[in-house]
Amino acid sequence: MGEGELYLVSTPIGNLKDITLRALEVLKEVDVILCEDTRRTRKLLSHYRIRGKLLSFYSHNQERRIPQVIELLKEGKKVALVSDSGTPGISDPGFYLVKKAIEESIKVIPIPGPTALISALTVSGLPTQRFTFYGFLPSTGKMRRRLLKKIKEREETIIFFLSPHKVLKSLEDIYQILGDRQVSLVREITKIHEEVIRDKVSSLMTHLKVNPHKLKGEMVLALEGKK
Repeated sequence: MGEGELYLVSTPIGNLKDITLRALEVLKEVDVILCEDTRRTRKLLSHYRIRGKLLSFYSHNQERRIPQVIELLKEGKKVALVSDSGTPGISDPGFYLVKKAIEESIKVIPIPGPTALISALTVSGLPTQRFTFYGFLPSTGKMRRRLLKKIKEREETIIFFLSPHKVLKSLEDIYQILGDRQVSLVREITKIHEEVIRDKVSSLMTHLKVNPHKLKGEMVLALEGKK
C-alpha cells in the first residue's frame, strides 16, 4: 500500500481562468477532494471537465471529518483540500487538518495559486515590504475595538478580510481608534465588478454611504501602518 498524500490546492478567487495547470492535474488524479461548499467546487470541476469524489469539510463538521480523512490518508489515498476560493488553510479549518496530518507523519504538499490577501496588498499602493494579516475583523464591536487598540502602534501595512454588512461599522471603529489613515478597499477581486478604492478612512466611509450598492461581495482592506 502506498503512502497517502494531502494536497493543499489553491483555486480561483472568482475568475475560473486563475488556476494553475498543476492544480488541474492534481484535482484530476486525487481520490478525494475536500471542499467547503460542494456546489461551488463542482462548478469549478465541471468547467474543466473533472470528475472527482467530493467530501464536505467546513468549520461545523471538522471534528468528525478530520479522523475520517486521516484514515483515508493512512490507507494510501491521495486527498486534495480546496477552499471556496483562494488558498486553503487561510481563514478556514484547513489548518487543523494540516496539523493533524503532520502529527501522523503524512506528507502535505502545497499547490500554490491565488490568494486574495496578497493580490489586494500588491494593488493597494501601500508598503509591501512588511505586513500583518489578521483574517476577518471580529463581528462584535467590543472584540473589534479591542483588536484595533492592540494593533494601534504597529508600523507595517495591516490587512483584514471584511464582511459586507460590517464594513461601515468596522471603518468607523478604525477611524475612531487608529485615525484617518490611508486605506485600500478591494472588492470583488478578479470578478466582473472588481474595484479598488484607495482613500483616507473618512473619505471611504462617505463614498460607501453615498454608494451603498458597493457594500456587497467579498472585500479585503489594506490599512496604512502607524507613521
